[in-house]
Amino acid sequence: MTTPIDATRHIGILVFDQMEELDAVGPWEVFAWWAQHFQGDGWAVTTFSADGGPVTCEKTLVIQPHHSTATVPPLDVFLHPGGDGTRGMLEDASHLQWLREQRQHVPLMTSVCTGATVFAAAGLLHDRPATTNRTALDQLTRLDETIIVKPGQQYVDDGDIITAAGISAGIDMALHIVGRLTTLERSRQVRDGIEYYPEPASDGEYVPAADPRAGQPGYRERSPTEST
Repeated sequence: MTTPIDATRHIGILVFDQMEELDAVGPWEVFAWWAQHFQGDGWAVTTFSADGGPVTCEKTLVIQPHHSTATVPPLDVFLHPGGDGTRGMLEDASHLQWLREQRQHVPLMTSVCTGATVFAAAGLLHDRPATTNRTALDQLTRLDETIIVKPGQQYVDDGDIITAAGISAGIDMALHIVGRLTTLERSRQVRDGIEYYPEPASDGEYVPAADPRAGQPGYRERSPTEST
């Protein structure tokens, strides 16, 4: 069963020069696998850059996005990656204003890694809990002292804004989003489909942070000093 095109809900991943590859490609794999294998859920994922042109990531991967900011369909979920390219964005008034505008009509705004610092610079994290790459945690409060930093968490879900920690944490966040938008069982199906088992519990089964068993024997929460 497929969903009529006009009823499809959209997830958009912003791409830009000097973006960290896995910040975007990790969530892309989660969302794209979900959308292709469970078309009846009614979700699609796309990528876009400011002008629709290709971008060169931190490690030289070149990505040709599907859209520009002008042609991307109305979004239900927006994802802002991190990487060295975010540094200039912190003082890019037009980009920060564009983010504030997205905040007004996109139901769920999300970031991976230092994408959260751009959210902070735009004022989107004021008085909110958040996380980012472990090397940029202090930067969050330098940008906005009201932010409640949550070190050691793979992602922080604060309702209409979700921030993920560094790099690979975007995969965990994306699986959480699938579970939140559908069911926990669907999230597990996608996780199994992409064969993602980064932290086996004692029985060898990966237990995502969204799982009700989190905190039970066999589940280990990542510490603030561990690599993401």
